[in-house]
Amino acid sequence: MSSIDVASLSDGRPVGTLPAGPRALIAGALGNALEWYDFAAYGFLAAIFARNFFPGSDAFVGLIAAFGVFAASFVMRPVGGVVFGHIGDRYGRRRALFISAGMMTGSTVAIGLLPTYATLGAAAPLLLLLLRLLQGLSIGGEYTTSAIFLAENAPMRRRGLIASFAGCGASGGTLLGSAVGALTATAMSTDDLVAWGWRIPFLLGILLGGFTLYLRSTSTGQDAIAPVRRPGHLPLVEALRSDGRDMIRAAVLNLTLGVSFYMLFVYLTTYMHQVDGLTERLSLQINTISMVVVLVLAPVFAALSDRIGRKPVIVAGLAGLVLFSWPLFRLLDSGSAGYALLGQLGFAVLTACYAGPMPCALVEMFRPATRCTALSLSYNLALGIAGGTAPMVAVYLVDREQYDMGPAVYLIAVAVLSLAAALTMRETRAVRLS
Repeated sequence: MSSIDVASLSDGRPVGTLPAGPRALIAGALGNALEWYDFAAYGFLAAIFARNFFPGSDAFVGLIAAFGVFAASFVMRPVGGVVFGHIGDRYGRRRALFISAGMMTGSTVAIGLLPTYATLGAAAPLLLLLLRLLQGLSIGGEYTTSAIFLAENAPMRRRGLIASFAGCGASGGTLLGSAVGALTATAMSTDDLVAWGWRIPFLLGILLGGFTLYLRSTSTGQDAIAPVRRPGHLPLVEALRSDGRDMIRAAVLNLTLGVSFYMLFVYLTTYMHQVDGLTERLSLQINTISMVVVLVLAPVFAALSDRIGRKPVIVAGLAGLVLFSWPLFRLLDSGSAGYALLGQLGFAVLTACYAGPMPCALVEMFRPATRCTALSLSYNLALGIAGGTAPMVAVYLVDREQYDMGPAVYLIAVAVLSLAAALTMRETRAVRLS
């Protein structure tokens, strides 16, 4: 993509406010890869974290504790949404993006250096929890602010496609975390993986984080929409007062995004290993293939939404999840690697259809002055409630209730709620962002 032609924009934005070119757009999207790389790596290695940081528990309690630490980081996401939403609305999108990437890089590398329970005792899981909370704070502003940055700097006719790069960054980070986990598990024995190999994905985070920070610190240009600084007016208060209804709609829309992403592409590696009896290595490989499909198809569906509208594409994806989650989980529950792959691929297509246009659709719901705060808070509340708890709910249904199809029922119920919210959306494809 070449530098954006200001004359081609029909959003009504002032000339000269766009970044210098694709470098700034890449910097805007790349942070999501860092954020989700770590979240994915932790989810994929949850069973190993359970053994290293909660060794006194039985296997079920240890796994619940490990996923509990995973969920605890989501508690901080709404807080991060308020903090970074305020920074983005008051001081600019670029500044918020730089701070969040720096915080995430530091905490990711710190997890890779963390002593285990055998070395530090009870302080080890407490430090792990603290670092996960710090990551939750930083990720609370990253995805939404980057989606806003990309959408505001895109020509209207390609806004859905360009904003989808925020989601692609998230999918790419998850894919990278899955791939690194699979390669690490393939390259060493299980004993070495438990003893020290689990650290490798987190220590490698310094490469992705450092590159992201470099791009964000050296890219030229300004925010497409200038921050609003009105003394005595807090973006949070203004957002709740003027955008409350749309914030509720956005939160309900994102419930399925949280459940589908963290259940289907984080927890299911554990599901395929425990229920289907597949090896951890094969489970990670299947997950990696499905994430490639999401990464490829999400921009395709986003570009389709630029032509026919956001609403029909999102509704189609959610309706597909409602109708096909049960048969797709039956494939995952079959015990066959081939059927498990088909089930994951089916979920990948439906998730891409739903999630591809979502970043742009969410940005288009809100006014510029409170856009970061309103979107960040509504998105992170939904992800905190639904996404952070999805692996724990799935573990409980499968391990404690002995109901292998429980995750399918849960996903269908949440998708029905999001579908109802999607049907009340107004079409925003031609809306001006300034």
